[in-house]
Amino acid sequence: MPEPRITALIVARNEEANLPGCLASVAFAHERIVVVDTSSEDDTLGVARRLADVVLVRPFDDFASQRNAGREAASGDWILSIDADERATPELAVEIARALVDPSNPHAGFRIPIRSEILGRPFGYSGTQQDLPLRLFRRDRGAWTGRVHETVQLDGTTGRMLGPLDHRTLPDVRVFLHKIDQYTSLEARDLHRAGARFRATDLTLRPAWLFLKLYLYKQGFRDGLEGLMFCALSGVSAAVRTWKLRELDHMEVT
Repeated sequence: MPEPRITALIVARNEEANLPGCLASVAFAHERIVVVDTSSEDDTLGVARRLADVVLVRPFDDFASQRNAGREAASGDWILSIDADERATPELAVEIARALVDPSNPHAGFRIPIRSEILGRPFGYSGTQQDLPLRLFRRDRGAWTGRVHETVQLDGTTGRMLGPLDHRTLPDVRVFLHKIDQYTSLEARDLHRAGARFRATDLTLRPAWLFLKLYLYKQGFRDGLEGLMFCALSGVSAAVRTWKLRELDHMEVT
């Protein structure tokens, strides 16, 4: 039987600095597709056209739709989903190649551990130790669902890779705050569409509960001052999302 083909799929907006390294790390893939958000303000599109095999340009509606558009354009038997600020490690590349040519492989998808670097520090706790998303799957057996925190709906069983993706995310507080603003707006709109409404406890108790969960139960204190900041701003994010939901409620009334 012919060797299974792999398509590496990246969704990118304002990622001209990260995209070359990401694409280089998935050079083992038979096809590399970049879906570029039309609102990108840097040279993401130019980098993608120089380095990727297929480039799609489409306005952002939601993350699942962006990724599914790339999936529909793919020709590979398997999809490897990777973010622009992530890198496939050499050990992961070898493991993927071995698993996909193994005739006894029963799985339609694989979870891949994420090895995170946040605020310039490698993290091992703060909840990141359980970051094991489904990132590799048969193209004909999976698709993304969900507007904000999209997940793969898979028809079949799931295995697990040991080799990680390296994720250099949130390099500084400025980027962290920008992402909080971006994601909480998307989350609040999604909650509002689903019929959720503002509750005072979500503004007062939930942020404190999330901070304590990440910092104490998930041992964020072991990630140093960076862990403290990450856990604290994660709690702030929950409060901001709730406040934005409250603003949407008020707009509906008026």
